Amino acid sequence: MLPITTDKIAEVIILARELNRAEPEFDGFVNHLTQTEQAVLVAVFWIGRGNFEPEELDEALRTAAEEATTPTAEYLKGSPHLANHLETGLEALGIDPTVLQDDLL
Repeated sequence: MLPITTDKIAEVIILARELNRAEPEFDGFVNHLTQTEQAVLVAVFWIGRGNFEPEELDEALRTAAEEATTPTAEYLKGSPHLANHLETGLEALGIDPTVLQDDLL
């Protein structure tokens, strides 16, 4: 399905919720993901924000990869609702983000 483990997305959600305290950890985690994994984060974020529909995942992935001009961590931190958008994007894709986060905590 997604070319990233859902655990990694859940970790980003957890770090995003604690961004004031965990910004260096957030940056380090996102920056160590592959370019493909970073594009998936952006695509899921966009789906959660309503820029793309779940059926348009492939298009969102292509667009995220092609338009990556800002470091992904910086781009994502620009949204005050990052964690919510990632959760909504996962839900739209049929993945329960609550279970994923609970497993990590």
